[in-house]
Amino acid sequence: MRKAVFGALVGAALATGAVLVPADAYACGGCFGPPPPPSEQPSIVTDHRMVFSVSQGQTTLYDQIKYTGNPASFAWVLPIVGEVKVGLSSDVMFGVLDRNTQTTIQAPPLNCPPRPSDCNNRNAFGAAPSADGSSSGGGTGVDVLKSEVVGPYETVQLRSTDPNALINWLNENKFVIQEDSKPVIAQYVKEHFDFLALKLAPGQNVKSMRPVSITTQGASPVLPLRMVAAGTGATVGITLWVVAEGRYETQNFPFFRVETDEIAWDWAAQKSNYTDLRKAKTDASGGRAWEIESSIALGKDTLSQQIQYGGGGIGGSSSGGAQPEDFGGYAPIKDGQGQVTKTARQVYEEDMKTLLGSISGSSIRLTRIRADLSHAALTEDLVISASKDQAVLTPYRQLTKEIGEPLCPVWDGCTQVGTAPRSEAIAKGRQSEDTASFTCKTSPKSSFPSVLGLGALASFLGLVVVRARKKS
Repeated sequence: MRKAVFGALVGAALATGAVLVPADAYACGGCFGPPPPPSEQPSIVTDHRMVFSVSQGQTTLYDQIKYTGNPASFAWVLPIVGEVKVGLSSDVMFGVLDRNTQTTIQAPPLNCPPRPSDCNNRNAFGAAPSADGSSSGGGTGVDVLKSEVVGPYETVQLRSTDPNALINWLNENKFVIQEDSKPVIAQYVKEHFDFLALKLAPGQNVKSMRPVSITTQGASPVLPLRMVAAGTGATVGITLWVVAEGRYETQNFPFFRVETDEIAWDWAAQKSNYTDLRKAKTDASGGRAWEIESSIALGKDTLSQQIQYGGGGIGGSSSGGAQPEDFGGYAPIKDGQGQVTKTARQVYEEDMKTLLGSISGSSIRLTRIRADLSHAALTEDLVISASKDQAVLTPYRQLTKEIGEPLCPVWDGCTQVGTAPRSEAIAKGRQSEDTASFTCKTSPKSSFPSVLGLGALASFLGLVVVRARKKS
Protein backbone atom coordinates (compact mmCIF):
# COMPACT_ATOMS: atom_id res chain seq x y z
CA MET A 1 0.00 0.00 0.00
CA ARG A 2 1.55 3.29 -1.07
CA LYS A 3 2.27 5.95 1.48
CA ALA A 4 0.30 9.17 1.10
CA VAL A 5 -0.51 12.22 3.15
CA PHE A 6 -3.92 11.70 4.73
CA GLY A 7 -5.78 14.74 5.99
CA ALA A 8 -8.62 12.93 7.74
CA LEU A 9 -9.34 9.44 8.93
CA VAL A 10 -12.92 8.38 8.75
CA GLY A 11 -12.72 5.88 11.57
CA ALA A 12 -15.83 4.02 12.24
CA ALA A 13 -16.07 0.62 13.63
CA LEU A 14 -17.66 -2.60 14.35
CA ALA A 15 -16.66 -6.09 15.09
CA THR A 16 -17.89 -6.34 11.61
CA GLY A 17 -19.14 -2.86 11.29
CA ALA A 18 -18.54 0.80 10.82
CA VAL A 19 -20.11 4.16 10.76
CA LEU A 20 -21.52 5.91 7.78
CA VAL A 21 -22.45 9.39 6.89
CA PRO A 22 -25.49 10.77 5.08
CA ALA A 23 -25.17 12.55 1.80
CA ASP A 24 -25.12 16.05 3.29
CA ALA A 25 -22.67 15.36 6.14
CA TYR A 26 -18.93 16.12 6.23
CA ALA A 27 -17.50 12.66 6.70
CA CYS A 28 -15.12 12.01 9.54
CA GLY A 29 -15.96 9.16 11.89
CA GLY A 30 -12.69 9.05 13.83
CA CYS A 31 -10.49 11.89 12.71
CA PHE A 32 -6.75 11.34 13.02
CA GLY A 33 -5.64 13.90 10.46
CA PRO A 34 -3.47 16.97 10.95
CA PRO A 35 -5.07 20.29 11.96
CA PRO A 36 -6.79 22.04 9.05
CA PRO A 37 -5.24 25.15 7.51
CA PRO A 38 -6.43 28.50 8.93
CA SER A 39 -8.90 28.93 6.08
CA GLU A 40 -10.69 25.63 6.74
CA GLN A 41 -12.98 24.40 9.50
CA PRO A 42 -12.17 21.15 11.35
CA SER A 43 -14.24 18.11 10.44
CA ILE A 44 -17.03 17.29 12.88
CA VAL A 45 -19.18 14.20 12.47
CA THR A 46 -22.85 15.03 12.90
CA ASP A 47 -24.55 11.93 11.54
CA HIS A 48 -23.82 8.36 10.43
CA ARG A 49 -25.75 5.76 8.45
CA MET A 50 -24.98 2.03 8.32
CA VAL A 51 -26.55 -1.33 7.53
CA PHE A 52 -26.07 -4.73 9.16
CA SER A 53 -26.96 -7.86 7.21
CA VAL A 54 -27.06 -10.63 9.82
CA SER A 55 -27.38 -14.40 9.44
CA GLN A 56 -26.06 -17.45 11.26
CA GLY A 57 -23.22 -17.77 8.75
CA GLN A 58 -21.99 -14.21 8.36
CA THR A 59 -22.42 -10.56 9.28
CA THR A 60 -21.94 -7.73 6.83
CA LEU A 61 -21.63 -4.06 7.59
CA TYR A 62 -22.47 -1.51 4.92
CA ASP A 63 -20.95 1.94 5.28
CA GLN A 64 -22.09 4.91 3.25
CA ILE A 65 -19.00 7.08 2.88
CA LYS A 66 -19.26 10.73 1.98
CA TYR A 67 -16.25 13.00 2.10
CA THR A 68 -15.50 16.62 1.33
CA GLY A 69 -11.96 17.74 0.60
CA ASN A 70 -8.79 16.59 -1.10
CA PRO A 71 -9.23 12.91 -2.11
CA ALA A 72 -5.57 12.24 -1.31
CA SER A 73 -6.37 13.07 2.32
CA PHE A 74 -9.16 10.53 2.71
CA ALA A 75 -8.55 7.43 4.83
CA TRP A 76 -10.76 5.19 6.93
CA VAL A 77 -9.85 2.69 9.66
CA LEU A 78 -12.01 0.34 11.70
CA PRO A 79 -11.57 -2.62 14.03
CA ILE A 80 -12.47 -6.02 12.54
CA VAL A 81 -12.54 -9.64 13.68
CA GLY A 82 -10.38 -11.91 11.55
CA GLU A 83 -10.01 -11.54 7.83
CA VAL A 84 -12.89 -9.77 6.13
CA LYS A 85 -14.25 -9.53 2.61
CA VAL A 86 -14.59 -6.02 1.23
CA GLY A 87 -17.18 -5.24 -1.44
CA LEU A 88 -18.91 -2.31 -3.09
CA SER A 89 -22.51 -1.15 -2.86
CA SER A 90 -24.48 1.91 -3.97
CA ASP A 91 -26.21 4.96 -2.53
CA VAL A 92 -29.43 3.66 -4.12
CA MET A 93 -29.48 0.76 -1.65
CA PHE A 94 -29.41 3.16 1.28
CA GLY A 95 -32.13 5.26 -0.33
CA VAL A 96 -34.42 2.27 -0.77
CA LEU A 97 -33.97 1.14 2.85
CA ASP A 98 -34.66 4.69 4.00
CA ARG A 99 -37.85 5.06 1.96
CA ASN A 100 -39.22 1.73 3.20
CA THR A 101 -38.65 2.43 6.89
CA GLN A 102 -38.71 6.17 7.53
CA THR A 103 -41.35 7.31 10.02
CA THR A 104 -44.29 8.88 8.22
CA ILE A 105 -46.69 10.99 10.29
CA GLN A 106 -50.27 11.31 9.07
CA ALA A 107 -52.25 14.15 10.65
CA PRO A 108 -55.63 13.29 12.26
CA PRO A 109 -58.73 13.60 10.09
CA LEU A 110 -59.95 17.19 9.81
CA ASN A 111 -63.52 16.20 10.75
CA CYS A 112 -64.74 19.50 9.37
CA PRO A 113 -68.47 20.05 8.86
CA PRO A 114 -69.35 18.88 5.36
CA ARG A 115 -71.09 20.90 2.70
CA PRO A 116 -74.85 20.37 3.18
CA SER A 117 -75.84 17.02 1.71
CA ASP A 118 -78.59 18.38 -0.53
CA CYS A 119 -76.32 20.99 -2.18
CA ASN A 120 -75.85 18.65 -5.12
CA ASN A 121 -79.60 18.84 -5.79
CA ARG A 122 -80.31 22.50 -5.18
CA ASN A 123 -78.76 25.94 -5.01
CA ALA A 124 -79.40 28.50 -2.29
CA PHE A 125 -83.01 28.99 -3.42
CA GLY A 126 -83.84 25.33 -3.92
CA ALA A 127 -83.42 25.45 -7.69
CA ALA A 128 -81.43 23.00 -9.82
CA PRO A 129 -77.63 23.44 -9.63
CA SER A 130 -75.81 25.32 -12.34
CA ALA A 131 -73.52 23.56 -14.79
CA ASP A 132 -70.25 24.84 -13.24
CA GLY A 133 -70.59 23.02 -9.81
CA SER A 134 -63.25 19.32 -8.04
CA SER A 135 0.88 -7.65 2.59
CA SER A 136 3.79 -8.07 5.69
CA GLY A 137 4.84 -5.33 8.04
CA GLY A 138 8.56 -5.87 7.45
CA GLY A 139 9.53 -6.38 11.12
CA THR A 140 7.50 -3.45 12.38
CA GLY A 141 5.41 -5.55 14.78
CA VAL A 142 2.45 -5.19 12.41
CA ASP A 143 1.34 -7.99 10.08
CA VAL A 144 -0.38 -7.11 6.82
CA LEU A 145 -2.95 -9.89 6.49
CA LYS A 146 -4.29 -8.86 3.11
CA SER A 147 -4.05 -5.95 0.70
CA GLU A 148 -6.19 -5.44 -2.37
CA VAL A 149 -7.78 -2.84 -4.59
CA VAL A 150 -11.61 -2.80 -4.41
CA GLY A 151 -13.08 -0.43 -6.96
CA PRO A 152 -11.74 3.06 -6.24
CA TYR A 153 -10.22 2.02 -2.90
CA GLU A 154 -6.88 0.59 -1.77
CA THR A 155 -7.41 -1.58 1.31
CA VAL A 156 -5.12 -3.29 3.81
CA GLN A 157 -5.96 -5.56 6.75
CA LEU A 158 -3.59 -5.29 9.72
CA ARG A 159 -2.84 -7.32 12.85
CA SER A 160 -0.67 -6.50 15.83
CA THR A 161 -0.36 -7.55 19.46
CA ASP A 162 1.53 -4.36 20.28
CA PRO A 163 -0.58 -1.18 20.23
CA ASN A 164 2.52 1.01 20.10
CA ALA A 165 3.74 -0.85 17.00
CA LEU A 166 0.34 -0.40 15.36
CA ILE A 167 0.24 3.30 16.20
CA ASN A 168 3.79 3.70 14.86
CA TRP A 169 2.75 1.97 11.62
CA LEU A 170 -0.21 4.31 11.25
CA ASN A 171 1.95 7.34 11.96
CA GLU A 172 4.56 6.23 9.44
CA ASN A 173 1.77 5.94 6.89
CA LYS A 174 0.68 9.49 7.67
CA PHE A 175 -2.25 8.71 9.96
CA VAL A 176 -1.95 11.32 12.68
CA ILE A 177 -3.10 9.58 15.85
CA GLN A 178 -4.40 11.97 18.50
CA GLU A 179 -3.35 11.38 22.08
CA ASP A 180 -6.89 10.73 23.34
CA SER A 181 -7.37 8.07 20.62
CA LYS A 182 -4.28 6.03 21.52
CA PRO A 183 -5.90 4.35 24.57
CA VAL A 184 -8.90 3.41 22.42
CA ILE A 185 -6.69 1.71 19.81
CA ALA A 186 -4.69 0.04 22.57
CA GLN A 187 -7.87 -1.40 24.08
CA TYR A 188 -9.01 -2.83 20.75
CA VAL A 189 -5.57 -4.45 20.32
CA LYS A 190 -5.85 -5.90 23.83
CA GLU A 191 -9.23 -7.35 22.88
CA HIS A 192 -7.57 -9.07 19.88
CA PHE A 193 -9.19 -6.97 17.16
CA ASP A 194 -7.55 -6.60 13.78
CA PHE A 195 -7.91 -3.45 11.67
CA LEU A 196 -9.00 -2.53 8.17
CA ALA A 197 -7.50 0.59 6.59
CA LEU A 198 -8.93 2.03 3.39
CA LYS A 199 -8.12 5.00 1.16
CA LEU A 200 -8.85 6.26 -2.31
CA ALA A 201 -6.45 4.92 -4.94
CA PRO A 202 -4.23 7.46 -6.73
CA GLY A 203 -6.04 9.24 -9.52
CA GLN A 204 -9.47 8.73 -8.00
CA ASN A 205 -11.63 11.61 -6.84
CA VAL A 206 -14.29 11.99 -4.18
CA LYS A 207 -17.01 11.51 -6.82
CA SER A 208 -15.70 7.96 -7.25
CA MET A 209 -16.43 7.08 -3.63
CA ARG A 210 -19.06 4.42 -3.10
CA PRO A 211 -20.56 2.67 -0.08
CA VAL A 212 -18.52 -0.35 0.98
CA SER A 213 -19.48 -3.65 2.59
CA ILE A 214 -17.34 -5.54 5.09
CA THR A 215 -18.25 -9.19 5.68
CA THR A 216 -17.02 -11.45 8.50
CA GLN A 217 -17.95 -15.00 9.34
CA GLY A 218 -20.55 -15.68 12.03
CA ALA A 219 -23.35 -13.64 13.56
CA SER A 220 -21.53 -10.86 15.38
CA PRO A 221 -23.28 -7.51 14.92
CA VAL A 222 -21.20 -5.27 17.19
CA LEU A 223 -20.59 -1.58 16.56
CA PRO A 224 -17.42 -0.27 18.28
CA LEU A 225 -18.74 3.10 19.34
CA ARG A 226 -15.48 3.84 21.13
CA MET A 227 -13.86 4.30 17.75
CA VAL A 228 -16.68 6.53 16.61
CA ALA A 229 -15.95 9.00 19.41
CA ALA A 230 -12.96 10.47 17.59
CA GLY A 231 -14.03 13.39 15.44
CA THR A 232 -17.54 13.81 16.82
CA GLY A 233 -19.06 16.77 18.59
CA ALA A 234 -21.20 16.81 21.71
CA THR A 235 -23.85 14.70 19.95
CA VAL A 236 -23.77 12.32 17.01
CA GLY A 237 -26.78 10.88 15.23
CA ILE A 238 -26.63 7.26 14.06
CA THR A 239 -29.16 5.46 11.88
CA LEU A 240 -28.77 1.68 11.68
CA TRP A 241 -30.73 -0.73 9.49
CA VAL A 242 -30.68 -4.44 10.32
CA VAL A 243 -31.49 -6.87 7.52
CA ALA A 244 -32.09 -10.30 9.07
CA GLU A 245 -34.57 -13.13 9.58
CA GLY A 246 -36.23 -11.33 12.48
CA ARG A 247 -36.48 -8.08 14.40
CA TYR A 248 -33.39 -6.81 16.23
CA GLU A 249 -32.83 -4.40 19.12
CA THR A 250 -30.00 -3.01 21.22
CA GLN A 251 -28.69 -5.37 23.90
CA ASN A 252 -26.40 -3.28 26.11
CA PHE A 253 -27.95 0.15 25.55
CA PRO A 254 -31.47 1.18 26.55
CA PHE A 255 -34.04 1.45 23.79
CA PHE A 256 -37.53 2.88 23.39
CA ARG A 257 -40.32 3.31 20.89
CA VAL A 258 -42.48 6.39 20.51
CA GLU A 259 -45.97 4.90 20.42
CA THR A 260 -48.51 6.35 18.02
CA ASP A 261 -50.97 7.22 20.80
CA GLU A 262 -48.26 9.42 22.39
CA ILE A 263 -47.88 11.58 19.30
CA ALA A 264 -50.08 14.66 18.93
CA TRP A 265 -50.64 16.86 15.90
CA ASP A 266 -50.37 20.62 16.48
CA TRP A 267 -52.80 22.22 14.05
CA ALA A 268 -51.40 25.73 14.57
CA ALA A 269 -47.79 24.64 13.87
CA GLN A 270 -48.87 22.11 11.23
CA LYS A 271 -46.55 19.44 12.62
CA SER A 272 -46.45 16.72 15.26
CA ASN A 273 -44.52 16.57 18.52
CA TYR A 274 -42.78 13.35 17.43
CA THR A 275 -39.25 14.79 17.43
CA ASP A 276 -39.88 16.46 20.80
CA LEU A 277 -40.98 13.14 22.31
CA ARG A 278 -37.93 11.39 20.87
CA LYS A 279 -35.62 14.04 22.27
CA ALA A 280 -37.25 13.87 25.71
CA LYS A 281 -36.79 10.09 25.87
CA THR A 282 -33.19 10.41 24.67
CA ASP A 283 -32.41 13.14 27.21
CA ALA A 284 -33.98 11.07 30.02
CA SER A 285 -31.48 8.30 29.22
CA GLY A 286 -28.50 10.64 29.38
CA GLY A 287 -28.06 10.49 25.62
CA ARG A 288 -27.68 6.69 25.54
CA ALA A 289 -31.05 5.36 24.37
CA TRP A 290 -31.83 4.07 20.87
CA GLU A 291 -35.22 4.35 19.24
CA ILE A 292 -36.67 1.30 17.49
CA GLU A 293 -38.33 3.26 14.71
CA SER A 294 -39.80 0.48 12.59
CA SER A 295 -39.51 -3.19 11.71
CA ILE A 296 -41.23 -4.52 8.60
CA ALA A 297 -41.36 -7.74 6.59
CA LEU A 298 -40.26 -7.47 2.97
CA GLY A 299 -39.80 -10.00 0.18
CA LYS A 300 -36.24 -10.50 -1.04
CA ASP A 301 -37.30 -10.14 -4.66
CA THR A 302 -39.22 -6.97 -3.86
CA LEU A 303 -36.27 -5.39 -2.09
CA SER A 304 -33.71 -6.37 -4.74
CA GLN A 305 -35.98 -5.04 -7.51
CA GLN A 306 -36.52 -1.78 -5.66
CA ILE A 307 -32.74 -1.40 -5.35
CA GLN A 308 -32.22 -2.27 -9.02
CA TYR A 309 -34.81 0.22 -10.24
CA GLY A 310 -34.41 2.75 -7.46
CA GLY A 311 -31.84 4.53 -9.61
CA GLY A 312 -33.97 4.34 -12.76
CA GLY A 313 -32.87 0.94 -14.07
CA ILE A 314 -30.05 0.70 -16.61
CA GLY A 315 -28.49 4.11 -16.94
CA GLY A 316 -29.98 5.29 -13.65
CA SER A 317 -27.88 6.58 -10.79
CA SER A 318 -28.50 7.99 -7.34
CA SER A 319 -26.02 10.77 -8.04
CA GLY A 320 -27.57 11.82 -11.33
CA GLY A 321 -24.23 11.31 -13.10
CA ALA A 322 -25.06 7.95 -14.64
CA GLN A 323 -23.10 6.53 -17.55
CA PRO A 324 -24.58 4.23 -20.22
CA GLU A 325 -22.62 1.33 -18.71
CA ASP A 326 -24.21 1.81 -15.27
CA PHE A 327 -26.90 -0.53 -13.96
CA GLY A 328 -29.43 1.01 -11.62
CA GLY A 329 -27.39 2.86 -9.04
CA TYR A 330 -24.34 0.67 -9.62
CA ALA A 331 -21.24 1.49 -11.67
CA PRO A 332 -18.71 -0.92 -13.19
CA ILE A 333 -15.24 -1.53 -11.73
CA LYS A 334 -12.35 -0.49 -13.96
CA ASP A 335 -8.61 -1.02 -13.81
CA GLY A 336 -5.95 1.66 -14.03
CA GLN A 337 -6.22 1.72 -17.83
CA GLY A 338 -9.98 2.27 -17.72
CA GLN A 339 -10.85 -1.27 -18.77
CA VAL A 340 -13.95 -2.80 -17.18
CA THR A 341 -12.99 -5.68 -14.88
CA LYS A 342 -16.49 -6.13 -13.50
CA THR A 343 -19.72 -4.88 -15.04
CA ALA A 344 -22.24 -2.81 -13.12
CA ARG A 345 -24.74 -5.69 -13.29
CA GLN A 346 -22.12 -8.02 -11.75
CA VAL A 347 -21.46 -5.51 -8.96
CA TYR A 348 -25.21 -5.29 -8.30
CA GLU A 349 -25.69 -9.06 -8.30
CA GLU A 350 -22.74 -9.59 -5.93
CA ASP A 351 -24.11 -6.90 -3.63
CA MET A 352 -27.57 -8.51 -3.50
CA LYS A 353 -25.95 -11.88 -2.74
CA THR A 354 -24.03 -10.27 0.12
CA LEU A 355 -27.05 -8.39 1.44
CA LEU A 356 -29.67 -11.13 1.13
CA GLY A 357 -28.06 -14.40 0.07
CA SER A 358 -27.08 -15.75 3.48
CA ILE A 359 -30.52 -15.12 5.02
CA SER A 360 -32.82 -18.13 4.73
CA GLY A 361 -36.32 -17.91 3.29
CA SER A 362 -37.88 -15.72 0.65
CA SER A 363 -38.38 -12.67 2.86
CA ILE A 364 -36.43 -10.61 5.39
CA ARG A 365 -37.16 -8.36 8.36
CA LEU A 366 -35.93 -4.83 7.94
CA THR A 367 -35.49 -3.00 11.25
CA ARG A 368 -34.56 0.66 11.59
CA ILE A 369 -32.84 1.84 14.78
CA ARG A 370 -31.93 5.46 15.47
CA ALA A 371 -30.03 7.32 18.20
CA ASP A 372 -28.71 10.78 18.98
CA LEU A 373 -25.85 9.76 21.26
CA SER A 374 -24.01 12.06 23.60
CA HIS A 375 -20.23 11.98 23.35
CA ALA A 376 -20.14 10.56 26.89
CA ALA A 377 -22.14 7.52 25.67
CA LEU A 378 -19.42 6.52 23.21
CA THR A 379 -17.42 4.62 25.84
CA GLU A 380 -18.62 1.11 25.02
CA ASP A 381 -19.41 -0.76 21.85
CA LEU A 382 -23.00 -1.37 20.79
CA VAL A 383 -24.24 -4.96 20.72
CA ILE A 384 -27.51 -5.79 18.96
CA SER A 385 -29.44 -9.04 19.27
CA ALA A 386 -32.71 -10.62 18.17
CA SER A 387 -35.71 -9.16 19.93
CA LYS A 388 -37.97 -11.31 22.10
CA ASP A 389 -40.90 -9.38 20.64
CA GLN A 390 -41.08 -10.08 16.92
CA ALA A 391 -44.17 -7.96 16.22
CA VAL A 392 -44.10 -5.84 13.08
CA LEU A 393 -43.62 -2.13 13.79
CA THR A 394 -45.09 -0.02 11.02
CA PRO A 395 -43.37 3.24 10.03
CA TYR A 396 -46.75 4.78 9.20
CA ARG A 397 -48.38 6.67 12.07
CA GLN A 398 -52.04 7.72 11.74
CA LEU A 399 -52.57 10.22 14.56
CA THR A 400 -55.76 10.79 16.54
CA LYS A 401 -54.36 13.03 19.30
CA GLU A 402 -54.61 16.77 18.62
CA ILE A 403 -53.33 20.09 19.90
CA GLY A 404 -55.81 22.81 18.99
CA GLU A 405 -58.25 22.59 16.12
CA PRO A 406 -57.96 22.80 12.34
CA LEU A 407 -59.52 25.64 10.40
CA CYS A 408 -62.67 24.48 8.65
CA PRO A 409 -64.97 26.05 6.06
CA VAL A 410 -68.05 27.84 7.36
CA TRP A 411 -71.12 27.08 5.28
CA ASP A 412 -74.09 29.38 4.81
CA GLY A 413 -76.39 27.04 3.05
CA CYS A 414 -74.37 25.76 0.11
CA THR A 415 -72.01 28.74 0.04
CA GLN A 416 -68.69 28.88 1.89
CA VAL A 417 -68.56 32.24 3.67
CA GLY A 418 -65.22 31.87 5.50
CA THR A 419 -63.20 29.63 7.83
CA ALA A 420 -63.16 29.12 11.58
CA PRO A 421 -61.82 26.63 14.14
CA ARG A 422 -63.65 23.33 13.74
CA SER A 423 -66.00 23.62 16.74
CA GLU A 424 -66.97 27.17 15.71
CA ALA A 425 -67.48 26.14 12.10
CA ILE A 426 -69.75 23.27 13.20
CA ALA A 427 -71.82 25.61 15.39
CA LYS A 428 -72.22 28.19 12.62
CA GLY A 429 -73.12 25.46 10.17
CA ARG A 430 -75.94 24.28 12.43
CA GLN A 431 -77.32 27.80 12.66
CA SER A 432 -77.27 28.05 8.89
CA GLU A 433 -79.08 24.71 8.56
CA ASP A 434 -81.79 25.87 10.97
CA THR A 435 -82.32 29.06 8.95
CA ALA A 436 -82.42 27.16 5.67
CA SER A 437 -84.91 24.68 7.11
CA PHE A 438 -87.20 27.51 8.23
CA THR A 439 -87.05 29.15 4.79
CA CYS A 440 -87.95 25.93 3.03
CA LYS A 441 -90.98 25.32 5.30
CA THR A 442 -92.48 28.70 4.43
CA SER A 443 -92.26 28.02 0.69
CA PRO A 444 -95.47 26.59 -0.86
CA LYS A 445 -95.14 23.03 -2.15
CA SER A 446 -97.86 23.40 -4.82
CA SER A 447 -98.13 25.69 -7.80
CA PHE A 448 -99.91 29.08 -7.49
CA PRO A 449 -103.74 28.93 -7.69
CA SER A 450 -105.12 30.12 -10.97
CA VAL A 451 -107.15 32.77 -9.17
CA LEU A 452 -103.96 34.50 -7.80
CA GLY A 453 -103.96 38.05 -9.18
CA LEU A 454 -100.91 39.80 -10.58
CA GLY A 455 -100.76 42.14 -7.57
CA ALA A 456 -100.60 39.27 -5.10
CA LEU A 457 -97.90 37.62 -7.15
CA ALA A 458 -95.81 40.81 -7.13
CA SER A 459 -96.19 41.04 -3.35
CA PHE A 460 -94.98 37.46 -2.91
CA LEU A 461 -91.92 38.00 -5.05
CA GLY A 462 -91.11 41.15 -3.11
CA LEU A 463 -91.22 39.18 0.13
CA VAL A 464 -88.67 36.71 -1.23
CA VAL A 465 -86.35 39.56 -2.24
CA VAL A 466 -86.58 41.13 1.26
CA ARG A 467 -85.73 37.85 2.94
CA ALA A 468 -82.79 37.34 0.63
CA ARG A 469 -81.40 40.78 1.49
CA LYS A 470 -81.73 40.09 5.22
CA LYS A 471 -79.73 36.92 4.81
CA SER A 472 -76.89 38.70 3.01
